Amino acid sequence: MGIEQTPEAQEYILLWGEMGSHWGVNRSVSQIHALLYLSNRPLNAEEICASLALARSNVSTALKELQGYDIVRRTHVVGDRRDHFVAELDLWDMFMAIVAERKRREIDPIISRLNQLNVQMAQRNDVPEHVRHRIGRMHEFISTLTRWYQQVRGLKKSTLIALMKLGSKVARFVPGSSDKS
Repeated sequence: MGIEQTPEAQEYILLWGEMGSHWGVNRSVSQIHALLYLSNRPLNAEEICASLALARSNVSTALKELQGYDIVRRTHVVGDRRDHFVAELDLWDMFMAIVAERKRREIDPIISRLNQLNVQMAQRNDVPEHVRHRIGRMHEFISTLTRWYQQVRGLKKSTLIALMKLGSKVARFVPGSSDKS
C-alpha cells in the first residue's frame, strides 16, 4: 500500500472527494488525487483500484483527467513495467495548475462567447440598450478578472504568498482606498 490506511488518511480521502464533488469534479477523481497526494511512493492503477475499491476503467479515466490538470504525473519504477503515478506535492503549484485548467475549460469559452455576442449586437439595431450594456459590462468584468489573473500568475511564488498573507492590508497601497478592516 502506498499510504498507511489510518482513519485520518481515510477521512482525508473521503473529505477531498466530497470537496471535489462540490467543485464539479467527480468524487472518485478527487479521491484518487487525495490517495496519490498522501502516498509516500508512486502507485500503479491496480493499487489505486484496490485502495479505493474502484473499477479499473474508472481509475484509468480519472488518472487521465488528473494528468490533464497537471497535478498528477506518470512515472516509472525500476523493475516494474506498469505505469505508476504521483501527485504534485507543492501546494502552490497544485493550486495554480488547477486554477489554470479551470480557467481554460470554463472561463475562456465564456469570454469568447461574450465577445461574439458583443460583435453580434454591434451589427444590430434591435437589441435593447440595457441588454447591450449589461452583456458588455459582464464581458468587461470577466475580461478584467482574467487580465488580473494573468498578471498575478506571472508573479514569483514568494511574492504571491506574501501578497496573500497581506490580505486586505494590501489596500493601503492603492491610492484612494481606505482600510476598513
